[in-house]
Amino acid sequence: MYRSGGGMLPPRSSRLPRTGVNLGAGDDGEGPGRTVATLPDVQVRDSLVREHVVVVGAGLAGGRSVEELRAQGHQGRITLVGAEAHLPYDRPPLSKAVLLGRLDDTALDIPFERLDVEVLTGVPATGLRPGTLQTEAGELPYDGLVLATGARARELPGARVLRTVDDALALRARLRPGARVVVVGAGWIGAEVATAAAAAGCATTVLEADAAPLAGALGEDVGALTVPWYAAAGVELHLHAQVEAVEPDRVVLADGRTLPADVVVVGIGARPDTDWLQGSGLALDGGVLVDEHLAASWPDVVAVGDCAAWWSLRFGVRLRVQHWDDALHGPVAAVATLLGRPAVHDPVPYFWSDQLGHLLQHAGHADGADAVVQRGVPGAADGWSTCYLRDGRLVAVLAVDRPRDLVQGRRRIAAADAADPARLADPAVPLRSA
Repeated sequence: MYRSGGGMLPPRSSRLPRTGVNLGAGDDGEGPGRTVATLPDVQVRDSLVREHVVVVGAGLAGGRSVEELRAQGHQGRITLVGAEAHLPYDRPPLSKAVLLGRLDDTALDIPFERLDVEVLTGVPATGLRPGTLQTEAGELPYDGLVLATGARARELPGARVLRTVDDALALRARLRPGARVVVVGAGWIGAEVATAAAAAGCATTVLEADAAPLAGALGEDVGALTVPWYAAAGVELHLHAQVEAVEPDRVVLADGRTLPADVVVVGIGARPDTDWLQGSGLALDGGVLVDEHLAASWPDVVAVGDCAAWWSLRFGVRLRVQHWDDALHGPVAAVATLLGRPAVHDPVPYFWSDQLGHLLQHAGHADGADAVVQRGVPGAADGWSTCYLRDGRLVAVLAVDRPRDLVQGRRRIAAADAADPARLADPAVPLRSA
């Protein structure tokens, strides 16, 4: 059943509390660092029969959670609540195929009617009490809750963002030959927007506050290897460029320079969409705090996807992975936990980016690496990779135009066995045996 902005369902009274073991503390959700919070004791029971599961957030993680609920045997009611007016859709193509004009619709193929799911679109969540979700359309009781509200793009007054399909279609309409496009931020999204703008014939400029593109994600030395790509793609890159203001027809920099602009897009990351949970009492810090089972601090609540700050047993830190692969696979463990079955979410994080004529793929968690090994020569026709090690073991790999390195490297990270830096540096040696 599909409704847009519809009324709420009749109240349900059953709630199933859980108590049990403390599974650890974490940091701010951005990587290793200070310890800020611990989760209350949580015990996973063998089997839970729930009457009504509410899934908040109608993106990939929310849609996959609905599918997993039925796949894992939940026979009760399911309600999917989404703030956007759209049914769940795929986000990665927004900055790629949609902006390039190759695709208009990225809707996920989820048979909601066959799964007997009530879908409420255009209904933002506004608050939470134990057993009750508060929304702009009223209250919705639950005895099982999946939080999958994703993230919101960080904004800059006067600039466009790219987070939703509506954002992408509106921006695409402005990417016309000769248009002066300024992109603030040379991160993953910024570089992809610049790629699309240049392909559309726009006069494209990218402003980056750091010393190199992707410096925060890859480090300055590795990020600097991407600098030549911008000129090769016809994109003007300014580093150490701080934006003071976005004004009509121009961008003002902190050093007083101005750049003419018909379109300004900001791509400086995203933050978890959890403002609506502030004051609820649910544990938050850099996202919804969850353990390795994706269980939140309240009984009967799990969180998954971009809004979840989960404890990684593999890396010993709390992670918030804002990428498609985590939203795709995380619901398997989240739903199992909600239904009282043992499950641990501890993947090797993975994401990719198509930018400026190159395919970048990254696996693992590089923070805390004590050695970096360059594999191959940047600019070589067969690509190159960067390997990150800690205590002699591969913990992350960046593969540029070398998909095989990514696949084999991800398996090596999962195996956590020792690696030989000299063999890693030799591109003729397969990563699986380095």
